[in-house]
Amino acid sequence: MALTVSCGWAVAIHAAEISADQVEGRWTSEADTSLTFHEDRTFTAEHFDKLPVAHDCGEPSALSSGRWAFYVPAEGDQFNTADETAARGTVLSLIFTTGDCEVRAYLFGDDGAPVMCPTGDADVGCPGDGYLHRNQPAASGPEAAGTRPVGSGK
Repeated sequence: MALTVSCGWAVAIHAAEISADQVEGRWTSEADTSLTFHEDRTFTAEHFDKLPVAHDCGEPSALSSGRWAFYVPAEGDQFNTADETAARGTVLSLIFTTGDCEVRAYLFGDDGAPVMCPTGDADVGCPGDGYLHRNQPAASGPEAAGTRPVGSGK
């Protein structure tokens, strides 16, 4: 199911349903905010207080870690609930340890290159520098170690 929302520039963005292993890893924004998601459904945050949604929490500067889960439809109910066992989703629940603050993070784009928007209202979206992009896994091999293959000429 695709969800269409409008963002400041009247651009239509579609929800991306991604798997838990696609969430895992480090996501960063142009505003130097980063979220690192772990397999055990915990996360760490850096500079999360730079995002407008952080100010909905009691202590924005203390938002540094917590637990994450996908939102899923509750059985027999029209509301969605956070479920740490869900394997896929389009919206994350970020529950910060400090102040027991919950933030929703919407996943947009496509499953190959999703972006994340932590916001209180999906219709409002994120400021341009507030979207988080998943960092690509580190390369492996000689170039990842800072060396080049013999005869590469570079």
